[in-house]
Amino acid sequence: MADDTRSVGSKMALASLNKRPVTEAPGSLGNIATGALIIAALYLGREVFVPVALAILFSFVLAPLVKLLQKIRLPRSIAVISVVACAFAIIAGLAMAMVGQATQLAGDLPTYQSTMREKIASLKGAGPGSGVLSRAADVLQELGKELDKPETRPSAQLPSATAESRPIPVEVHPPRPGALETLRAFLTPLIQPLTTTGIVLIFVVFILLKREDLRNRFIRLTGTYDLQKTTAAFDDAAKRLSRLFLTQLLLNSGFGLLIGIGLWVIGVPSALLWGILSAILRFVPYVGALLSAIFPMVIAAAVDPGWTMLAWTAALFLVAEPLAGHVVEPLVYGRTTGLSPVAIVVAATFWTWLWGPIGLVLATPLTVCLVVLGRHVDRLEFLDVLLGDRPPLSAPQIFYQRVLAGDPAEATDTAEEVLKERSLSAYYDEVALEGLRLAAADVARGVLDVERQTQILETVREVLDELSDYEDRKPNSGEVTRDAEAGAAVDQTEEAEGAADLPILSAEQMKEVFRGEDRVVLIAAQSSLDEAAALMLSQILGKHGLPTRVLAPEAISSAPLAALAQSEPALICLCYLGKQSGAHMRYALKRLRRRLPSTAIIVASFSTEQSVANPADTALADQTETTLRGVSQACIELATLAVD
Repeated sequence: MADDTRSVGSKMALASLNKRPVTEAPGSLGNIATGALIIAALYLGREVFVPVALAILFSFVLAPLVKLLQKIRLPRSIAVISVVACAFAIIAGLAMAMVGQATQLAGDLPTYQSTMREKIASLKGAGPGSGVLSRAADVLQELGKELDKPETRPSAQLPSATAESRPIPVEVHPPRPGALETLRAFLTPLIQPLTTTGIVLIFVVFILLKREDLRNRFIRLTGTYDLQKTTAAFDDAAKRLSRLFLTQLLLNSGFGLLIGIGLWVIGVPSALLWGILSAILRFVPYVGALLSAIFPMVIAAAVDPGWTMLAWTAALFLVAEPLAGHVVEPLVYGRTTGLSPVAIVVAATFWTWLWGPIGLVLATPLTVCLVVLGRHVDRLEFLDVLLGDRPPLSAPQIFYQRVLAGDPAEATDTAEEVLKERSLSAYYDEVALEGLRLAAADVARGVLDVERQTQILETVREVLDELSDYEDRKPNSGEVTRDAEAGAAVDQTEEAEGAADLPILSAEQMKEVFRGEDRVVLIAAQSSLDEAAALMLSQILGKHGLPTRVLAPEAISSAPLAALAQSEPALICLCYLGKQSGAHMRYALKRLRRRLPSTAIIVASFSTEQSVANPADTALADQTETTLRGVSQACIELATLAVD
């Protein structure tokens, strides 16, 4: 009977294991199929989706201007039509200017050929032995021409053949095109651009006119379980996108204006064309400015017999692009535009493959839209995780992951970036101790063995040693971190939780019993994680003039405790991290109080709210604190209690 029961149980277990992939596979396959269908639709319908994407981006840029006109009591329809008409008139004017400049440049190119030939010849003759190479190249070219000649066979001619019997060459000319054919040849290349422009114009007008209606429909699609939160999120996202795109347009326009004026001063032909092209190509991430510099530099080399114009043109781009990218943009955008560098490259590649050159220009704006949607729509959160610059893990999780992997260098680098804006104690209390609490939770679940705990302790010890040169005070240099992970850690850290505002004690300010190296003892209660927390507390107290000594959990045993009692410390701090054992806490306090009856004892219970120590378990302690600031403040107050 027992065997039958075991066999039935094993069959049920196997059935449950076999069922699991069956329930999970359709969901993942369905997501993959949905993604493939969306990509295929975007590719096959690019003739429609490209104008729609352009219209959406234009609507984000023009929406603030429409709202501005509405504030002065102008009806929405008139405001929309006025803004759209002005915008497209400017675009049409710039397009006509580019066509005119390009036509003029094409007509002047033959006049630059002689200058280019001379420069190429001078470059060929600049190196030693170039004459031999040139002659060898000429010989190879002549041989190639001979090999390419068609083979001709001698034809047998009759002696009586005369010149009149030879064939007469005949040329066939097509009839001169009529007015209709000329008009068709002129309009055919313009049909697609004009059609795209018309579609974009219509979509922009209707998006701006029905902005709230479209927002409400999108909210209905994403869910109405929390209407207030969803509406606020979409309004905030629309404002941020409008501000971002309008700012980017103004910055790129300013960059193009600077380049155009600079090239005009230098004397490069068609400076207006290159300025407009620079403004457009700067929407392309990373390589846009480089691509916009190539054409003016080639023209400068073709126009000037010397190299002065080329040098000035290259210097203009070398100064303007770093100034715009590394000085102006950080001041305007803040830390970042919200995209990770890898996401920008991947997005540029994807949208270029999907929609061609226009996709390359639209890659960054479209990806920013997707990231903003991912941050405000729960169903699209994966877009923010994949494409956004926000770390997928919280600051404590990142710290825990680094120390768990035994990587003190990377943990230290992130900490140093955070310390540009936060104090040392605030970082320890809000980031490092929180990360150690995650480790303590893994210990409670039985998934973190003693060996890994020891590795975490050694890694934390190295990190603290690297950060020992920092003072515990709030930075006032005004320096801001540019690292995404450090920026997230700064946002998650409250300076008020630190101990930077606590006084720094001198020997004259302390009681007599606290003057010395081993007067304050920090004891790790149970594990290596408790010792890591005690090391952080020790460093903070040392920064405030209170030297300490850290002891391992074995200090509570008989022999070490007897040695500790002989030193007669003035203060003992018993450090716990994570969920505490009430029995162990009562046992440790009882032993300490029996051996050291006159010593002040503080319990540092660095735990979550769910695992705060029971007051009955800490009855033998003089004080119980749960934060790094609270423990530091209690220790300093005890040390200065008798000072007049």
